[in-house]
This record gives sequence, structure tokens and C-alpha cells, in this order.
Amino acid sequence: MKFISDVKLLLKITQEYINAQFTIAFSAIFSLLFLLYSYNFDAQNWRGNVLLLFTVYLVTTLYVVLIRILIKKDLQNKGEISKRTRMIGLPLILTIFVGNVFAAGFGFMLLTKNKTAEYTFAVYAFNTQIFVLLISSLNMFKPYVVDTFLLAMGAFIFLSLLYLVTAILVANYNTSSFAPKWMLGLGVVLLIPIVTGNFFSLLAGITLIRKARNADASAVEKWQKTWNKILRNTMALFGLFIIVFMFSLSVVSAWTFDYDFAVENNYGALLLGPTLEYPLGTDNFGRDLFSRIVFGAQISLIVGFSATIIPALIGGALGAISGYYGKNTDNIIMRALDILYAIPGILLAIAIIAAFGANTLNLIIALSVGAIPTYARTMRANVLQISNYEYVESARALGASDTAIIFKHIVPNAMAPMIVKATLTIGGAVISTSSLSFLGLGIEPHIPEWGNILKVGSTYLESHSYLAIFPGLCIMLLVLSFNFFGDGLRDALDPKSN
Repeated sequence: MKFISDVKLLLKITQEYINAQFTIAFSAIFSLLFLLYSYNFDAQNWRGNVLLLFTVYLVTTLYVVLIRILIKKDLQNKGEISKRTRMIGLPLILTIFVGNVFAAGFGFMLLTKNKTAEYTFAVYAFNTQIFVLLISSLNMFKPYVVDTFLLAMGAFIFLSLLYLVTAILVANYNTSSFAPKWMLGLGVVLLIPIVTGNFFSLLAGITLIRKARNADASAVEKWQKTWNKILRNTMALFGLFIIVFMFSLSVVSAWTFDYDFAVENNYGALLLGPTLEYPLGTDNFGRDLFSRIVFGAQISLIVGFSATIIPALIGGALGAISGYYGKNTDNIIMRALDILYAIPGILLAIAIIAAFGANTLNLIIALSVGAIPTYARTMRANVLQISNYEYVESARALGASDTAIIFKHIVPNAMAPMIVKATLTIGGAVISTSSLSFLGLGIEPHIPEWGNILKVGSTYLESHSYLAIFPGLCIMLLVLSFNFFGDGLRDALDPKSN
């Protein structure tokens, strides 16, 4: 009985076994979706490309089931995963080229025992770059491309190889607390691709630099432990991947996508179904839905981040001052914010936009103003607790000014709940942006934004449902991703779990 109990415990804590379960579920669900879409009921024929994807995903699902059985057998017999079983995961890496990020990630994680944070960052930087490369390559089927297309595609291929080499080097030479000195240069190089929006590269570079410098060991260990908790959460990692991928694609879209396809009317291609030239079809003005969704991600992310960062800064400052000084200062600030809090956020946004006009800047301001009270309350609660700690009293005794105490000693230690809250509420800002645009009160109608695209698609739900389905799926996926990552971040930063 004790042996059975030990095996069950081993299965629960073995990350590869847990990842295998998620990969099986993900691949099986997409296999079913591809099967359902593989038959064209209108034309009474099969869609060959979709049927091929169904076959690949089905084979992947069965292959991972086999690997899961082998992992379980190894853990029962040897207490660890054998090298032979790990090498079987190598073919799964190739599934990244059909969009199966779970299977590709599982393949990378299975290949090595040495799963440091920087290894995972390098792996997902590679996955992100391949996704961007594949999406951008679809522009080759269009009549013309932008002048920077070939140069950008070459750069994407180079970066993919860089991330792959980084993952191999890290797996062979790094430990959880050590990196060779020569990796300092590699870490610096990995900081450069941030211009493409690939934050996994930035995180890998920062982690390598901190380890290679042999700086503060406790700080490196804390950084490593925090990220390991997030990266062990499969859904949080998936959410972070989707966020980084969408952000990176929106950043580099100007180098590989022609904006004219998203905004110029083409009356010779009205309401066309998905084809190689128009992967997601065209709308009622002949505009490429694929290009509109890609450029629409820029607006959704810009407004989402801006409408979160601005109230977080203003509300955080007001909450810190209110919590620290208390009494009359606290009453004045919080009562004023209570008046603002009493007005529904979406109603306040509509009123501001109606008064000043519908454009991107006014939308950011409208969404930011309504969110200030919630951030102020969160920061105030944290400051009230932290201001009684001994190190704050010591700072007062040493003659530090109130401003220094608030912004140097208290606020940095109260940031964890604010970061988690901001991550969880970005999704709400994205939904509000799309909702107001759908109502005609957000982004200008001619600008490609997911809410605007969805508004056009809603009038063709019966005849051309793809016009509403694809932008709706993008909104849902981005919001879910922020929620998944926010949940993982909250668990990792929770003092009780630490």
C-alpha cells in the first residue's frame, strides 16, 4: 500500500506527467474541432487541408498517450523518467509547425531534466518566433507584400535559431543557481530582440545575466523560485504564451503585413470565404479579415495596457498617500474616490466619450478614470498594513522624509497585489474597448479594431458567420490568457505559498 501511495505522489509532482495530461486534452479537443470543420456541408465535400490537420492532431494525441504510459511505467519501476522515454519526445517539437504549442512545449520539457527558468523562456521564445513566422508567411499568397517582408522573415528565422541554440546551451551548462561567465554575452544578445515584442527573450536574457554575474544569490534564488511557480502552472504558461505571441505579432506586423489590405476597399473580393490569399475571408467592403484582426490586436493591446497602467499609477499614488497619512488626508481622498466609484465604469466611459468624441485617446482616458478607485483601495489596504512594520519605523527614526518612506520603503513592498490586480484587469479593459467600439463609442469605425470588426460581422451571422467568429475568438482568447496568467501570478506571489 505504501508503494502505491508513493507512486501516486510521484505522478502528482512529476511535471512531465502533468504536462502530458494537458497535451492530450488540448490535442484531442482540437482534433475534434478539425474533424467537425473538415466536411463542407454546403458543397458536400471534404476540406483536404483541414482533414490533414485533424490527422496530425489525432496522431499527436495518440503519441502523447503512449509517452504518458511510458512515463508512468518508468516512475513505477525506476522512480524517474528514463533517457529513452525522454528522447521519444523529440518528434513532438515538430508539431509547433501545425500550431500545437502544448505538444511542442511538452516535447522540449521532456527532453531534459534540467528545466531551469531560462530554459523554459528560451523554449517559448522559440515557439513564439515560429508562430510569428508561420502567421507572417501567409502573406506570401497575397498579390504583393511590403518592402521589408523578406528582410523581416530572414530576421525571424535567425532569431528562431538563436533561441533554439540558447535552449540547447542552457540545458547542457546551466543549473538552477549557476550559469557560466561566458553566458553573460548571450544574455545581453537576448535582450536585443525585445524590439520584436518577444518578452520571453527578454526574460531569458535577464535571467542569464543575473546568474552569469553571480550577483546576489538570494535575489537570484527568489527570482528563480517565483518564475518556476508560474512556469509549472500549465494554464498560466499557456496564457503568457498567447499574450506574448499576440503582442509580438502586433509589433512586427508593420514589417510583414500591408496595412492597405486591412483598410482599403476591394469591391472585386466582397464577402469571400477563407482562401490562401485571404486566410480568414473578406468583409462586406472586400477588406482582408486576417490583416484586420492582426492590426486590430495593436489597438486592443495598446488600449488594454494603457487603461491599466494609467489608473494603477494614479490610483496607487493616491492610495499610498491616503494609507500613510491617514485621518483627514485619508478621508478627503477616499471620500472623493467613493463618489467616482459610485458611478458604473462603463457608464462613466460612455459619458466621457459622448462629451469629448470617440477616438483612441478619449477611450483610454474614459476607461482609466473609472478604474482609479479600485487601484487606490488596493494600495491603501497594503500601505495601512506595511506602514506598521519595523523597518518603516526604523526609517522614521533615522529621519527619512515621508516621501522617501512612502515611495522607497512602502510602495515597492506593496506592489505584488497591484501587479496581480493589473494583470487580471487588463482582460476587462480589452473587453470594454471592444464593447464600446461595438456600440460605436470607442475606436473610429474605419480603424481595424476587434470590436469594430465584430460589429460588422454581427450583421452577417447567418450568411458569413466567420466575420464574427474569428474576432470574437481573438477577444475571448486574449481575455482568458490574461486571466490564466493573472491567476498563476497571484499564486506565485502569495506570501502564504512562499
